[in-house]
Amino acid sequence: VQFVESGGGLVQPGGSLRLSCAASGFTFSGTDMSWSRQAPGKEREWVAGISNLSRQTAYTESVKGRFTISRDNAKRTVYLQMNSLKLEDTAVYYCNTGYRGGTWPTWGQGTQVTVSS
Repeated sequence: VQFVESGGGLVQPGGSLRLSCAASGFTFSGTDMSWSRQAPGKEREWVAGISNLSRQTAYTESVKGRFTISRDNAKRTVYLQMNSLKLEDTAVYYCNTGYRGGTWPTWGQGTQVTVSS
């Protein structure tokens, strides 16, 4: 199982980024997926989840209305569109299996998102 996250970067408050995660090594179309993040000095927290056929999505309260999770099963890729970014969104973002958090024991390298003026 492998997760390869990309799309992070430095952005000003109010800006947008689109993260991608290419997954391999398991039946992607049959697996719920999620994004989590880890800010400096904090534990990793769940951000958003999506069911295997995209029928259900869920978000942590702090990102509702600003972030959108989606997936393309043909490309084995899950996305996180992040709008209206805030300073507190600064973190390393990871994807993993599971709807409400990582259920696979290993993680990818993540992608760094830095929101700064």
